[in-house]
Amino acid sequence: MREFGYERAFDVSGAVALLGGEPEARFLAGGTNLVDLMKAGVERPALLIDVRELPLDGVEFTEDGGLRIGSTVTNSDLAAHPEVRRRFPALAQAVLAGASGQLRNMATVGGNLLQRTRCGYFIDLSKPCNKRTPGSGCPALTGEHHNHGILGTSEHCVATHPSDMAVALAAFDAVISYETADGPGELPIDEFYLPVGETPHIETALPAGALITGVTLPQDPVAARSRYRKVRERASYAFAIGSLAAALDVQDDVVSEVRLAFGAVASRPWRARAAEQVLIGRTASAEAFAAAADAELAAAEALPENGYKVTLMRNLVVAVLTELTEEAAR
Repeated sequence: MREFGYERAFDVSGAVALLGGEPEARFLAGGTNLVDLMKAGVERPALLIDVRELPLDGVEFTEDGGLRIGSTVTNSDLAAHPEVRRRFPALAQAVLAGASGQLRNMATVGGNLLQRTRCGYFIDLSKPCNKRTPGSGCPALTGEHHNHGILGTSEHCVATHPSDMAVALAAFDAVISYETADGPGELPIDEFYLPVGETPHIETALPAGALITGVTLPQDPVAARSRYRKVRERASYAFAIGSLAAALDVQDDVVSEVRLAFGAVASRPWRARAAEQVLIGRTASAEAFAAAADAELAAAEALPENGYKVTLMRNLVVAVLTELTEEAAR
């Protein structure tokens, strides 16, 4: 591991200024991803700026009745917060599905948004990887790729984004707030994560030198009727091979509102807008749910070993939306 400096920041402007003074600095919160990457040699910062003491660890109501979540809120505190559990249950479920209790106690909201892929080629310095070394190639295309992407991929990268939390945030149109030396800014989550394209090493639209300060969830009544379902290869603390954040409102057996986001199928959380459009105004049935999933998955480009994800996601959409429909009818 490269030797590095350490500074602790106590206010947002001070943290941003420290980063601006050292181009090879990184913000450190829980460190549950960054420190692992440093040990592997993937990340080699010259300076770590500890932001855990910043006053960004609260959850509060917004003027329109939504929730604003500070970037240093731990995953454990987020999942346990009564308003998150009541108004955005899929978000609480996603966080609880994401890691062990020990990791959730350390990991933060801001860090979760910025975690890197768990692709084996990315963390293996003996192998090429376009995310790590642009232009070096993507060995996953012809190598191990059973857990890689089927939507929005490119010839330059087929890795998936590992976050469970971000999938739920994508379903509910979260907005990410940040601070730079030039002042504050915001990015809708749809714009925060960039398509993989020809530059897989550029993962977000976050400006250089920016510190994530929080996430805002707008008021959305349908979110209270939501669920997160994660499929993994073992029951305990594994990354998803497919996941779904879903919210559904059914009136007189007809779908009036729906939110769908897929996880573990793309380089970013995948908002399933084509599926949502198919469902609005249709009778809530397994056949309609399957047709909606098929509309979204029509764009899938599977590799030889990950085509199972198409069937998996189709079945996941049908199962979760059927469960939400049955709950609404009780």
